[in-house]
Amino acid sequence: MINIRYKLINPKQIIEEFVDEKVLDGDVVVRPKYLSICKADQRYYQGTRDKQILNKKLPLSLIHEGIGEVIYSKCSSYKIGDNVVMLPNVLENKGAFKENYDTHSKFCGSSCDGFMRQNVICKDSNLLKLPSDDVSLVFLELMSVAFNAVCEFDKINKHRMESIAIYGDGSLSFITSLIMKKVYKHSKIIVIGKHKEKLSFFTFADEVYTLDKLPDELNFDHAFECVGGRGSESAINQIIEKINPQGIVSLLGVSENSIGINTRMVLEKGLYLIGNSRSSKEDFEKALKFIIDYPDSINYLKNIISDVVEVNSIKDMDLSFMLDTTNQFKTIMKWNV
Repeated sequence: MINIRYKLINPKQIIEEFVDEKVLDGDVVVRPKYLSICKADQRYYQGTRDKQILNKKLPLSLIHEGIGEVIYSKCSSYKIGDNVVMLPNVLENKGAFKENYDTHSKFCGSSCDGFMRQNVICKDSNLLKLPSDDVSLVFLELMSVAFNAVCEFDKINKHRMESIAIYGDGSLSFITSLIMKKVYKHSKIIVIGKHKEKLSFFTFADEVYTLDKLPDELNFDHAFECVGGRGSESAINQIIEKINPQGIVSLLGVSENSIGINTRMVLEKGLYLIGNSRSSKEDFEKALKFIIDYPDSINYLKNIISDVVEVNSIKDMDLSFMLDTTNQFKTIMKWNV
C-alpha cells in the first residue's frame, strides 16, 4: 500500500513522504478524522526542544491524539466503517512494567511516527471501537493520561479525601478535574490556575481560585499538578505549602528544565510525590467507560475545543500549529488529506 506520511524535517517545515507499507494479518488500516495538537507536538514543531534531541528525533510525523475510521481490516475485531481511537503506545516486547513506562515501548509522535499520515496501519490491539465519531472523543488520549494518574493515586491513598486541588487551567487540568469531580463525588474539587478567563470554564468545580488570590486559610488533602513548564516550580512549592500532612502530590506537568522544590517540607509533612506520564490501553478503556457512564461529559469536553481547522494541505497543517500558539485550549485538525 502506498501511503503518505507528513513529516516534520525541521522546525516549521513539514514535507510529504511516500512510503510503501505492508498490511499484515491482524492489521487494521485507519483513515484519521480528527487529530489534536499537544504541547509536546508544539515543542517539536516550534523547535523549542534541545537541539540535540531535535537532531535525533527528526524527521518525524507528529501527533499522538487521534480518532479515525476503519477503511480496511485484516482481523475479525474491526470492520470497515468502524470509528476507532488509535493508541499511541507501540509495544515490541512485553516487559515487566506498565506499557507507558516500559523501556521496550515506543510512542507515536516521539520515538516513532505519529498519526499525521494519509492512513495509519494499526495492530488490532492498538485500537478501541468508539460509539460515534464525535470530535470530542479525540480527547480520549488526554483522558487516559488523567486516568493513569488517578489509578496510581488510588493505589497509595489511605488518608482523608475531603478536598483535592488541581493546579493548572489548561486542557489537562480541565479533564483531570472533571474526572475527579465525577469519580470522587464526596470530595471537594478545588481548581487553582493563573488565568481568570480560562478558569471560568471550570463550572463543575466546587471552588476556583487564581494563584494570586488564594485564601491564606485554604488547605487540601491531596493535589494534582497539571501546570508543567516554567510555572511548575512555583505551583509544586505552593502545593507543598498548602497540602495537609501525608498528602499525595500527583505530578503530570512536563517541564523541559530541572526545577527546585522544597524537599525539607516534603519530609516534614511526610508527603508522597508520584510521577505520571502517558497511559496504557487499560487507561484508554477506563476513559471510554467514563464517557459512556457520564454522557454529559461530552458537552463539557466541547468547551476545551478552541478551533477545528479543516486540513486539506500542508499549508493548513502549518496554520493549525500557528493558531494553536494563541488558542486558550485545544486545536483540532479535521484531517481531510
